[in-house]
Amino acid sequence: MVTEGNHEIETIPLIGSTPFKPYNARYHMPYEESTSPSNLFYSFDVGGGAVHVLMLGSYTDFDSSSDQFKWLQADLAKLDRSKTKWLFALIHAPWYNSNKAHQGDGEDMRKAMEETLYAARVDAVFAGHVHAYERFAPVYNSKKNQCGPLHITIGDGGNREGLANKYINPQPSISLFREASFGHGQLQVANGTHALWSWHRNDDGEAVVVDNVWITSLLSNPACHKKN
Repeated sequence: MVTEGNHEIETIPLIGSTPFKPYNARYHMPYEESTSPSNLFYSFDVGGGAVHVLMLGSYTDFDSSSDQFKWLQADLAKLDRSKTKWLFALIHAPWYNSNKAHQGDGEDMRKAMEETLYAARVDAVFAGHVHAYERFAPVYNSKKNQCGPLHITIGDGGNREGLANKYINPQPSISLFREASFGHGQLQVANGTHALWSWHRNDDGEAVVVDNVWITSLLSNPACHKKN
């Protein structure tokens, strides 16, 4: 299951082309099933509906008047949170980033959509774009917030551009772990209240878990039952 990144825009200077034409031709995602009007954003369920995943588009319109924003609100409104215990979102350009690469690339989208995800009690937001790994504390409006989603940048899968190895110092208090290495992540949902996130660095010659954290669902936190 994929969502578009900046390299999928596919525009050619002077010649011109239709943005996302190759992407849409190669990757037909199940957007119709989630009543999305576009292949660039959609949602799907895992585990019989216990997990709901939002695949959001960083490179299509996302302001309050956009099709994506209206679809997102409608999609969240349909959820039965007595059955859907976990809610995750995927984007390309991270909303929080202490790497010097791609600073601010996701800021406009954050301003447009963060409040909606926070009110819906999204448990974690996963991003790419920055070719490194970084895990943040639960955060909302640039501050630690126990009812905000965990933000994780996992743009370290490998690329021809090399690693983004320059970070802003001192490390912001909301940034808990960061490393410029190639790797991959794994999310294991154990039950309705706990999930294990782990990040594996790929250049050790053997399987090494470098960072991991148990995530407690926001629905199971009494302090987050009110929209504070």
